[in-house]
Amino acid sequence: MAAKTDTIGAGRADDVVLPFHVEGLNVRGRIARLGPALDAILRQRAYPRPVSRLLGEALALAAAVGSSLKYDGVFSVQAKGNGPIRLLVVDMTSAGHLRGYAQLAERPVAADERRLDHLVGRGQLAFTVDQGPNTECYQGIVALGAETLADAVDHYFRQSEQLETRLVLASGLTTAWRSTALMIQRLPGEAPDPDAWNRTLHLLGSVTEAELLDPGLKSEDLLYRLFHVEGVRVFSTRPVEARCRCTRARAEGALRLVPDSDLPELMVDGRFIVTCQFCNASNIFSEEEVRSLRAG
Repeated sequence: MAAKTDTIGAGRADDVVLPFHVEGLNVRGRIARLGPALDAILRQRAYPRPVSRLLGEALALAAAVGSSLKYDGVFSVQAKGNGPIRLLVVDMTSAGHLRGYAQLAERPVAADERRLDHLVGRGQLAFTVDQGPNTECYQGIVALGAETLADAVDHYFRQSEQLETRLVLASGLTTAWRSTALMIQRLPGEAPDPDAWNRTLHLLGSVTEAELLDPGLKSEDLLYRLFHVEGVRVFSTRPVEARCRCTRARAEGALRLVPDSDLPELMVDGRFIVTCQFCNASNIFSEEEVRSLRAG
């Protein structure tokens, strides 16, 4: 038996966000499960496995949190610190297009490292909603120092004035990369049971990484395992996909802004190469094209 359903989307098991409501606990939530989209993003660059794992968690986080917001633009998550990962950036457009990358310092990453405070170090975690040049950009920031990305996000929500929120994250590689974010939020008003939120946290804490990453376990079935006693209802899924926003026009714009002293760093065999930090795609320009761009 699966979770109670109002409407279901196209029935995709991966690369979707599934909203749900636990009726007996006065809780709403979302579960984001990434498969081919995540694998495509991570295979664009040869990151060490711990970096790919953290990037996978961040992409699932962006899908879960971003899909819960009302915006027309880009929602991004950025972690910046003094560790081996100097910068980690993921974002999702309001159309559900995901991308992400990590910038590494010149120091080794331990093959079995999982701790956020060891990978990113001391720094900050920022959430940003950018709806374009003519609107105010919203940003929330929290200091980093937690052992996991989930703990850092929990700390951010606890210090904000938003709904009480908790989440679990998982990311891993078998034959392909997969990641999951399971997020719950305590709704305003009284639950039927005064201990409902504590019981919700206990149930959330019982879910295993194997369950979160199991390709044979549907999101609806996982939610039923956790919340069937309280009554869980799922709604229409929202698809997400890997899609970068880089274009040749943006590469041209970048070339116009590069200082003269930095131009030689972009030259290879007499041509200028502008490579996207996110998808690793390159645009190639001749010396004549670059002169024309910068003269214009």
